[in-house]
Amino acid sequence: MSETQEGFDASAKALNSLTTASENHPESPVAHLHRPANHESAHAWLGKILPASTLDKMETKFHMGNYVIDRKTGEKSFEAMSIYVRLGMHLLYYGSEQERALQWQRTVELLKTQSEKMGREYDTPESRAHIEPFIKSFDLQDSLVEMVEPDPTKYATFNDFFARQIKESARPIAAPEDEFMTSSPADCRLTAFPTIDLATEYWIKGKGFTVSRLLTDPDLANLFDGGSIVIARLAPQDYHRWHAPVSGTVESIKDIPGAYYTVNPQAINEPGTLDVFCENKRSVMLLKRTATGSPIAIIAVGAMLVGTIKYNEGVEVGTNVRRGQCLGAFYYGGSTVIVLYPKGEVVLDEDLVRNSTNEKCETLMRVGWSTGTTP
Repeated sequence: MSETQEGFDASAKALNSLTTASENHPESPVAHLHRPANHESAHAWLGKILPASTLDKMETKFHMGNYVIDRKTGEKSFEAMSIYVRLGMHLLYYGSEQERALQWQRTVELLKTQSEKMGREYDTPESRAHIEPFIKSFDLQDSLVEMVEPDPTKYATFNDFFARQIKESARPIAAPEDEFMTSSPADCRLTAFPTIDLATEYWIKGKGFTVSRLLTDPDLANLFDGGSIVIARLAPQDYHRWHAPVSGTVESIKDIPGAYYTVNPQAINEPGTLDVFCENKRSVMLLKRTATGSPIAIIAVGAMLVGTIKYNEGVEVGTNVRRGQCLGAFYYGGSTVIVLYPKGEVVLDEDLVRNSTNEKCETLMRVGWSTGTTP
């Protein structure tokens, strides 16, 4: 068996072990699925399943997480990668055969199967047993008062809790009377680039990324030629809904089938690999902005172990939405929201651009915080 085949089979076995372990509801998911990859027990667990050569290469190739900058304090902190994301990272890279391995239909089918498996599992009433451990694992206790339903025992399933609604008063938008301000679409780790070319220079290093491929529409992509891009990554512990970054009218919504690769920054930043944004399952909403009449594209991108992208009831073609309004929800796993602005539509906030380019680092953001303004 080739080393590449051995690595794939071992990683597939490890991922299946994680998702299967989650079916044992009395056992806390903190012991497996939600364990940070830099935890000693996670390393020991991986060592039992992965061949020594494969584990050594994972240790050498990847860090254990990512640095993020808190916008409020300016402090840089380390965000540990979850163990399942680390496995997903490994499934993207296979030594000397990586170019061919990236296109393996087996990889796509594996991630699709495991993501849908977790979606089904976390839709069962028994999955409620994982809510409390999840809250404790990610220190979410203090955030519960912000939720429409603050009592975790009132949720019917784990996915019901994962896609929990937040009180609108808990996320007031910056300068609500300023129709030219743009705001963060999510509680997230955000990068912002004045041009899409800068985004591919500093952040999106995967092969084949183009706006045309992202939108699967060359004519629509032309509207954003030379435009700006905001990328909002939602970690599993985040409030997992996304909101309108501007006010406008929904002109179209297009769902695009795709894979379930991890959207961790290390997957996005790795040169020479496939571009996961253009490969993953996603939904493209086109808004006609109220303030300027310009087109704004909002792309909800699914990711590893994300089974569903769901718009809120009433959010459909012809709907008028306002900046800060909740548009939809992701179900279990991390995910990403990308916002595209036409050239000259927005001047992005200087600190966000500086963090994204000079620091090559994401910024911790909340729904409604300013991302820029129309000149």
